[in-house]
Amino acid sequence: MNLSALNQKRILVVGDVMLDRYLWGDVKRISPEAPVPVVRIRQQSEVPGGAGNVAANLAGLECPASILGVCGKDEAGNRLRKIFSEKGIDPLLQESLVRPTITKTRVMARGQQLLRLDEEEPRILSLELEEKIFARFEQVAPVCDGVVLSDYGKGIFQTPNLCQRIIRYCRTLDIPVLVDPKGSDWTRYQGATCITPNTAELERVTGSSAEEGEPELIQSATATRRQYGLEWLLVTRGSRGMILCGNDASPLVIPARAREVFDVSGAGDTVIATLAAGLALGLSFSQAAQLSNLAAGIVVGKLGTQPITRPELSAAIELNDMQRQSTGASKIAILESARILIKSWQSSGQKVVFTNGCYDLLHPGHIHLLHQSRDLGDRLIVGLNTDASVRRLKGNTRPIVAERDRAAIISALGCVDLVVLFDEDTPLQLIRAIKPDILVKGEDYRLDQVVGREVVESYGGKVCRVPLLQGYSTTQIAEKIASTKLN
Repeated sequence: MNLSALNQKRILVVGDVMLDRYLWGDVKRISPEAPVPVVRIRQQSEVPGGAGNVAANLAGLECPASILGVCGKDEAGNRLRKIFSEKGIDPLLQESLVRPTITKTRVMARGQQLLRLDEEEPRILSLELEEKIFARFEQVAPVCDGVVLSDYGKGIFQTPNLCQRIIRYCRTLDIPVLVDPKGSDWTRYQGATCITPNTAELERVTGSSAEEGEPELIQSATATRRQYGLEWLLVTRGSRGMILCGNDASPLVIPARAREVFDVSGAGDTVIATLAAGLALGLSFSQAAQLSNLAAGIVVGKLGTQPITRPELSAAIELNDMQRQSTGASKIAILESARILIKSWQSSGQKVVFTNGCYDLLHPGHIHLLHQSRDLGDRLIVGLNTDASVRRLKGNTRPIVAERDRAAIISALGCVDLVVLFDEDTPLQLIRAIKPDILVKGEDYRLDQVVGREVVESYGGKVCRVPLLQGYSTTQIAEKIASTKLN
């Protein structure tokens, strides 16, 4: 799937915008004044929150976006405008003198959230402000390929009037309207193209229980879709994936794609942004929903509210395509895909470990080294010599097992996250390209013999030698097989 056409599309996001502040620090003692941790702040960061995070996800996908909402005439509102502009998002923010910009400040230490401070005064929009918002909407919507209504329950959609005016207007122009809902009253969303609740949000509307099984959930979702005149209803279920119900198809159950979950903050924003982007590209609803599922699986592996990026999603698409072709193949990647995926892991704070070898006739010694390597970090990348490379190193009788089969065997190991083949005699070029945090070889190598050591150490990485499991050798196994045949 080619995402480059997103550059030519535009999505309008309407909703409750807010400023998310993160104070990053260290905790080394408890306050003598009260039994609370003392946080020494080291860094501060600010990102768009609420509906702004939907727009940020679209910007990350390199899809032009406009954001329409309300902010205060204050410093936080000015910061939001600047952040949006820096991200290439068109800020159509309407100022209010009675509603300060919603600001959420999170105190973070050691990857954990210690405290959140909310500054807000949610109020129902005045008729004058509502008219200003709708007038701006009418100016922008006709040139957009989709509209997202991001309701965080902070006032912009607390009366059904604005929602319904937007939905009716878009229906006359055949513009899809996607809604991320809030609360138990969905009459304001009547007639939308699609609503994307999580399981808890659907339960508040239907009165169903989280303990009900999948058939009951599908039945409940289908009834809700009909009740509110929706074309589609996409229920996000966290670790259990998604369920898509439409008016012309059987419900589609989509399994979750995340391999590790660090933080679910903003995952719903990523889902609806990617869904809107997929529809703008001309994908069917089922295809766009599966694309948004891939995107959600990426962002939950990041700490804090971080949007999806196009390179991350492109890599996930490529790996997903390979997985459909053969079991375990999702772990076998070409260099460019590997670089994108590794960068996304590292950007979320994960340590990437690299080791390499021929792995011809996999034996317990190999397994032992791979497990030890994986224990040194969060992800293990294995560089695998191609058949041509092995022949140059080991002679014309090797490899015994072809590269395709060796890669399949290595990728089937749970401790291995990615396999990348290289055709050179050494993995030096591969190491330079992927920049692992930790480079691992067996103790039979001296440090000055480890290929790539200087490269890794030049950017602050580490080189580790791990103990070998004695008594195992591919050469010895091959010789034993040959002697057995002769006898």
